[in-house]
Amino acid sequence: MKIAIPVDEKTLTSGVCASFGRTPYFLIYDTETEESRYINNSGTADTGGAGIKAAQTVADHTADTLLVLRLGENAAKVLKSAEIKIYKSIEGSAKDNIDALIAGKLSLLDEIHAGFHGNGDC
Repeated sequence: MKIAIPVDEKTLTSGVCASFGRTPYFLIYDTETEESRYINNSGTADTGGAGIKAAQTVADHTADTLLVLRLGENAAKVLKSAEIKIYKSIEGSAKDNIDALIAGKLSLLDEIHAGFHGNGDC
């Protein structure tokens, strides 16, 4: 499984960024190889469509699972069309969230908001 997580820093100890579309980085973690890759989010400076661009970045890097605090409806549509499962993250580090997912302790994200459209920092 390849897990994508929006993070503030390029480390497994980083917290999950509260803003999916404006996160500085995405952690792509492969559960089979235990390899971590960090992808720059090129949409952080865009004036609009950051969530959609971020969702496409996650899909382009072949993640099949996303761990996120919250998500806008436009980004959710892109992710769902790519058949990426979306789970609600917990408070703690990226590694804490990966461990929680593997242990079956995370639930699917069922609350999708309308989006912030230019607001929402990490």
